[in-house]
Amino acid sequence: MRLIFLGDVLGKSGRDAVYQQLPIMRERYRPDLVVVNGENAAHGFGITEDIYNRLREAGADVVTLGNHSFDQREALIFIERESQMIRPLNWPAGCPGRGTAMVETAKGGRVLVINAMGRVMIEPVLDDPFPAINRELEQCRLGRDCDAILIDMHAEVSSEKMAMGHFADGRASLVVGTHTHTPTADHQILPNGTAYMTDAGMCGDYDSVIGMDKAEPLQRFLRKLPIERMRPAEGPATVCGVAVETDDKTGLATKISPIRIGGRLSQADVGFW
Repeated sequence: MRLIFLGDVLGKSGRDAVYQQLPIMRERYRPDLVVVNGENAAHGFGITEDIYNRLREAGADVVTLGNHSFDQREALIFIERESQMIRPLNWPAGCPGRGTAMVETAKGGRVLVINAMGRVMIEPVLDDPFPAINRELEQCRLGRDCDAILIDMHAEVSSEKMAMGHFADGRASLVVGTHTHTPTADHQILPNGTAYMTDAGMCGDYDSVIGMDKAEPLQRFLRKLPIERMRPAEGPATVCGVAVETDDKTGLATKISPIRIGGRLSQADVGFW
């Protein structure tokens, strides 16, 4: 099975790049499933229904979220009717929406997508993601109940993401980190067969401070005074993510590659498809 995950879509620059590149990627790579993190898609903060619909039209099968899940208040409403937009599953009971999506691919495969959020140096502080993930992995066994499992671990610190990767090793097809907006160089297949990458990076303008126009973040670091609301940088975006191929019998990963298309960063192509 072929899986593609794209990191945090940030603002108009990131949206436009994904709208343009994702249909090309679907045509070129023929993935069975595409997951996109959209929690920064609406001017850097949250997601709207229109943006969600356009991401789906571009080729996203599932849209995951994170700490900005409900910055756009309309998300509190439309998340209830959109089963393939998911927020972190460790949000307390009673939160709108759901934390998992079971998707049937065009070829008849079943893929479980899980969204979870870390608790170290990130707000809001949610329930513990480890037992929450464990419950899902125990209830839906890879290779028995589904053909692939993809986990978006939305967290600030690399240690928490790495710990989740090893915690799920052998029980998931891919554990990929989001939130820090910088693609890491540690894409690998862990000892028990789970593909892992600490952060997929963002789909946004890298001539920025993690996707935001440089002026206000520099002002806050230098003078410790917020002057205006952060706004996304609007230069050419790099579409960043990761591609994974899995074994059809076990659901475990056999190949992994970073994806970087357009913008300022060095380009990375999927060489095995």
